Amino acid sequence: MQSDTLIPHLFRTEYSKLVSVLTRSFGIEHIEIAEDIASETFLIALNTWPYKGQPANPTAWLYTVAKNRIKNHFVRNRIFKTKVSQKVRDEKIPDEINIDFSANAIADSQLQMLFTVCHPSISTEAQICLALRILCGLGLAEIADALLSNKETVHKRLQRAREKLCSEQITLEILDSKVIKERLETVLQTIYLVFSEGYYSERNNSIVRKELCIEALNLAYLLLGNELTNTHATNALLSLLCFQSSRLEARTSEDGNLILYDDQDRKLWDKEFIEKGFYYLQQASKWEITSPYYLEASIAYWHTVDNTTTAKWPSILKLYDALLSIHPSPIGALNRIWALSKVHGNAAAIQEAESLHLQTNHFYFVLLAELYTQIDSSLSVSYLKKALTLCKTDTEKKMIQEQIRKRTVSI
Repeated sequence: MQSDTLIPHLFRTEYSKLVSVLTRSFGIEHIEIAEDIASETFLIALNTWPYKGQPANPTAWLYTVAKNRIKNHFVRNRIFKTKVSQKVRDEKIPDEINIDFSANAIADSQLQMLFTVCHPSISTEAQICLALRILCGLGLAEIADALLSNKETVHKRLQRAREKLCSEQITLEILDSKVIKERLETVLQTIYLVFSEGYYSERNNSIVRKELCIEALNLAYLLLGNELTNTHATNALLSLLCFQSSRLEARTSEDGNLILYDDQDRKLWDKEFIEKGFYYLQQASKWEITSPYYLEASIAYWHTVDNTTTAKWPSILKLYDALLSIHPSPIGALNRIWALSKVHGNAAAIQEAESLHLQTNHFYFVLLAELYTQIDSSLSVSYLKKALTLCKTDTEKKMIQEQIRKRTVSI
């Protein structure tokens, strides 16, 4: 792999590890220093490898450079404190630098960091920002795009969150059952939101962001590696993410246009992800409880089944009914309408869809347009035009415009 592709790849896989281990070693009060040193390490690689050649073990090289950078930082601080300034507040400066980059230490550090950024004293928005920044290695501009915000707002959220972690004297602690019970649901929600942003992004230039989906999968796998976080909900969430990931390659065309479920090339679906999804769904079923993630994963499983299977849509409809009874949501209600149309026909689906009154949601009008296609072509086009005015992404706008063109011709 060439440096111009290897370094971005390593940044995605190793940045979180560097920040987590360094923060675990020296305390949450040094989290910004850990982030800076991790970034500097990759900058050194970027400025060195293309000219001097890639090291035999690139990952080990990154860890060594990071160790040296942190050592130099504390040495400079010690010199500044003892020889330059007498007014600097007391700060814990380690006499020896001992950083453990073993596989177990990295996994423990990342897991502790994940639960730390999901501390209840931090707002949900800030938790997601921290997760995207520290655990996914995204820059301010990328986070701003992902959250439909701006760099200044993201910067302020991150700064306040870091200050909160320090002022509350929150530490990267060894996880126990009490901490896990308090925060696991928030951790799972954060992972789910990271994946959702990758699966359907409202950025104008890319509706699917696979790198975020991969990061979410990695975080979910991380949870399964610890017996305390290997739970029903964790297995169910990972099952859902695997099923959804199986269709990533089929969701967009070569020119970036969105391809709807019924039009996707099933040959592009990843069978390995489907098998993993089914495996983790079976694992989740070993617990005598049913979480929303389990129901969503079960729905996602049925979407991998061939349309000729008669039990498919009735099963999906029943699962949506169960899901909405414990976890109601507008998107869930809309998705249920599509399953309803497959079981009871478009007329029954239209009646229930119109009762939702989701006039601010462009998916609502896209759904109605599809349901009215064979009933009233003119009304179908009218609904597509309404969807177009509400749609936020260029990718979807192109798809809707193409549908309007085709249906207008057929009228």
